[in-house]
Amino acid sequence: QVRLVESGGGLVQPGGSLRLSCAASGSIVSIYTMVWYRQAPGKQRELVASITSGGNTNYADSVKGRFTISRDNAKNTMYLQMNSLKPEDTAVYYCNARISPKTILVSTDYWGQGTQVTVSS
Repeated sequence: QVRLVESGGGLVQPGGSLRLSCAASGSIVSIYTMVWYRQAPGKQRELVASITSGGNTNYADSVKGRFTISRDNAKNTMYLQMNSLKPEDTAVYYCNARISPKTILVSTDYWGQGTQVTVSS
């Protein structure tokens, strides 16, 4: 069974940094694009950053210059380095990945359970 697990969230002061991880496990053939989303209470879910299997990246305008997405394909893990955090970055951060499982012939989007990031003095 394929699963994604996020970790690394927590409470940080404005201007601080956090590093989120998303680890994929299970019977996986390939992991294609991996994406970080976030959702604050009462707000729409927002795409934060994405990274393709080849390492091409895209960022939401709100995080450009502050966040860096990366992945370690050998470990089936994606990271989000978040610097210069602002209160408006407070949200639950979710990992999403398009994955081809070993026992399924088509790729499917998988979601992690989310990790809370709170930026507050």
